Amino acid sequence: MPSAYLSAAASLCMAASLALPAAAGEAALPHRDDLSPRDRARVAKVVADPTDFSAAEAFEAMPGGAATYIKRINVNAFSFPSANISFEDQQRFALGNGLFRKLWVSSPSSTNASDGLGPLFNARSCQGCHLKDGRGHPPREGEEPVALFLRLSVPGEPEAGKILRPEPTYGTQFQNYAVSGLQSEGRLEVRYSETPVTLGDGTIVSLRVPDYRMTDLGYGPMAQDVLISPRVAPQMIGLGLLEAIHPGDILAGADPDDSDGDGISGRPSWLPDPVTGGKVLGRFGWKGEAPTVRAQSAGAFAGDIGISTPDEPHPWGDCMPAQTACLAMPTGEQANLGPTEAPDPVLELVDFYSRNLAVPRRRDVDDPQVLAGKEQFHELGCASCHRPKFVTSRKAELEAHRFQLIWPYSDMLLHDMGEGLADNRPLANASGREWRTAPLWGIGLTELVSGQESYLHDGRARTLEEAILWHGGEGQAARDGYAALDRADREALLRFLKSL
Repeated sequence: MPSAYLSAAASLCMAASLALPAAAGEAALPHRDDLSPRDRARVAKVVADPTDFSAAEAFEAMPGGAATYIKRINVNAFSFPSANISFEDQQRFALGNGLFRKLWVSSPSSTNASDGLGPLFNARSCQGCHLKDGRGHPPREGEEPVALFLRLSVPGEPEAGKILRPEPTYGTQFQNYAVSGLQSEGRLEVRYSETPVTLGDGTIVSLRVPDYRMTDLGYGPMAQDVLISPRVAPQMIGLGLLEAIHPGDILAGADPDDSDGDGISGRPSWLPDPVTGGKVLGRFGWKGEAPTVRAQSAGAFAGDIGISTPDEPHPWGDCMPAQTACLAMPTGEQANLGPTEAPDPVLELVDFYSRNLAVPRRRDVDDPQVLAGKEQFHELGCASCHRPKFVTSRKAELEAHRFQLIWPYSDMLLHDMGEGLADNRPLANASGREWRTAPLWGIGLTELVSGQESYLHDGRARTLEEAILWHGGEGQAARDGYAALDRADREALLRFLKSL
């Protein structure tokens, strides 16, 4: 990749200069308080959908802008830092990487800065779920699940503004591991059945239908009205760039009432701001339930590992009042280190690391089959939810993320994905049928990084084709359009996705 390409991407609009009148782009990008009228016009032109699919677009091979990692594409492709951070920030990244990989141990321990695990947990490290910073996957036959777990709740009191409550005995997450001397919450078993789908040309694709069972419950029966939602760990790349998207750009794509009649009605996920009490956009988590990477990280420390942080200062993690033995276990709080088991700068460094995992460069952007697949992607309407491009805010917190042309292939909104993918468990602002559009950048490297393919919120899809065929609701028309394509066009579309 020539270095000129990188420097050009860093300044973004070099290629979009732009004799376009300022007024032409303003309507498409409301609320961008970080841009001049001229820049709004430039950005509108850069992010517009292509009309010519005979060649790659400018900077298409640089999905993370100047932050894109452009060197080796190998099994560690998701683990490199943003290419445009300073040497000092590379040191912070390395420290965060060490903490992300740290194996926490139970208390008491001679390793004072690393104890506090659990007492109930799903993994001993962040890396335990996000192996090589990639996607988690369901357990293979005979394996204990690590990167797959179940969210738990019971119906709340909507009139009081609470749509969910923790399951009275087991809390908000089913944890199948416990420290020595404590019983785990039980075992999670996943069983699959197969259902055939016939495509328009007679090809038969088998979809895997999961069935989740909690067995050997350690603390008595669950509530009869328990709601469960399976989750696998998502890939970690580009999170800081997603956080740097101006909220006005996300809101510009929302159409909750489908006023344009295209069958797509993306909704923003509004969350209460813990600092101001106002509203903030949910950008992270499968249902957009976290507003920032830091909030998502603190929640994972608490729920997945059972480690308290300044943002989630509960040393017993998800232990519930009924779990008295859990609450009686020693914690890892150290008076000389601070009031939590992972005091800052631990969370701060993990947050920095997570926000600066680089998106790797794309491959084969000029390949004729890839370009044909890209055209199919747009013609089928996939880009209506998997929005290809944004230009990040000039006011982004980290300088490396400011004013970058990025290609995440997500509108960051909630969409009804139909009954087949529904977990029937509302969360935050999302209904039981809604999911945040998952970014597609890096999806073509899933098998290389993670060792196997598994897609969707619970990893049920073993191929990208299966993932497409699971789409329903607002994705039904695109799914049906894909199923009606001939083999050559389907292969082109899949080849395009593999290039991302």
